Amino acid sequence: MTHKEIAKLFLELAGSGKVEEAFSKFVASDFIHHNQYFKGDRAALEQAMSDAHEKSPNKAIVIKYCYKDGDTIITHSLVEKEEMNIAVVHIFRFVEDKIVELWDLGQVIEKHSPNENGLF
Repeated sequence: MTHKEIAKLFLELAGSGKVEEAFSKFVASDFIHHNQYFKGDRAALEQAMSDAHEKSPNKAIVIKYCYKDGDTIITHSLVEKEEMNIAVVHIFRFVEDKIVELWDLGQVIEKHSPNENGLF
């Protein structure tokens, strides 16, 4: 599997509530992340993603764009929830075939934005 395929499958699994499966298959044991709301280790993010799914599950995650630069994969996705839609950028750093580092940035999509170009 390519790094792009792994990143996409990780997001699809985790985004549909299969967080434990996504982490066990694709995330390194020494993984770190940069989400400011949680402790920076693997266990903290895995738990946070599981909790988020229980509290407010995604209706869908649609990966609109996916880019590769060396050992880094960047995805730009639409996350659809019951109460809102969010544009999310994930940046994955790989060592061999495991995700070792992750950044994520999200922006709620305003229904009445004056920008006719949208977020995609």
